[in-house]
Amino acid sequence: MADQYAQSGEDKRPSEIPAIRWEEPPEGPVVVLLDQTRLPAQEVELVCTDASALVEAIRSLAVRGAPLLGIAGAYGVALAAVRGFDVDDAADALAGARPTAVNLSVGVRRARAAYQAEVAQGGDPAQGARAALAAARQLHREDAEASARMAEHGLALLDELLPGGGHRVLTHCNTGALVSGGEGTAFAVALAAHRVGRLRRLWVDETRPLLQGARLTAYEAARNGMGYTLLTDNAAGSLFAAGEVDAVLVGADRIAADGSVANKVGTYPLAVLARYHHVPFIVVAPVTTVDPQTPDGASIEVEQRPGYEVTEVSAPQAPVMGAGGGVPVAPLGTQAYNPAFDVTPPELVTAIVTEEGAISPVTAEALAEMCAKAGQARERT
Repeated sequence: MADQYAQSGEDKRPSEIPAIRWEEPPEGPVVVLLDQTRLPAQEVELVCTDASALVEAIRSLAVRGAPLLGIAGAYGVALAAVRGFDVDDAADALAGARPTAVNLSVGVRRARAAYQAEVAQGGDPAQGARAALAAARQLHREDAEASARMAEHGLALLDELLPGGGHRVLTHCNTGALVSGGEGTAFAVALAAHRVGRLRRLWVDETRPLLQGARLTAYEAARNGMGYTLLTDNAAGSLFAAGEVDAVLVGADRIAADGSVANKVGTYPLAVLARYHHVPFIVVAPVTTVDPQTPDGASIEVEQRPGYEVTEVSAPQAPVMGAGGGVPVAPLGTQAYNPAFDVTPPELVTAIVTEEGAISPVTAEALAEMCAKAGQARERT
């Protein structure tokens, strides 16, 4: 296990390179992404000149994480509009690139609606493109602001549940600045605790099979000087049994109307462990992750990933031997079960933290009230 102790001194942002940005070079507008498949070894950027390139980046996980996918989807629609491609075709392709992450379709809808509204009012496609880009930039700003508020609300909840500080927090997958227009969701709460001296240890699940915890969360924790320890997913139970976990903080890719939470596969077992060991299990996500049109957990479409992500391991400098470009770790022809997400029922969730505050207990009524409150706030701005 890698072990990193907290560093004193000024905190650093997780990366000098933003996870996503819009640029307008002489040859035409582009969406520039930090390629998360190359981290932590290399900080490499991908330049997307059209929506199809962005769709591929989303499917390959070069860009990922629920809030950031929403921003990427909105920028993708704007890119198609500005470059004169069919906006509806681009929007449909983008929205379908990853079916479980509801933020992606939310971002696509907002940018497409802005484009269509402008054109319907007599504007030409160029005016529609400007409207779509403005909507994408507004979503980007809103997410950064939401991230800061989630960190504030999440830290207040941690301090309420665990008075005295010294929090030992377990997290899963990656929920920092790499998935957000700001500093993230669940990771942002842990980072806020670190900055005020109340984070004793961040336990980082590797998050198999693609190791988003090992490659990305550990990368962000190290950049911020946080005290963290990396563990394999199946070691989490022993941590709980030893009394080494005070709280679990995770993000979400979709929250159903009843409070069921779809998140990176491996989240549900942590919720079960947390309940058994009487440890708070806290979900941190923006209101845009709540999907009122999905009534319950059984209605959430769970993305199935390619089997080679399980049967092969990708490693730098290793010879390419497998169908997915990695080193085989299972016999040829092995079938693999590889869901990208699992669903945690609301009764296992201690609280859901959004930019509007915390909900506990988690009920359909409380979620609906929070979404209504958020909608009213957006109408006033």
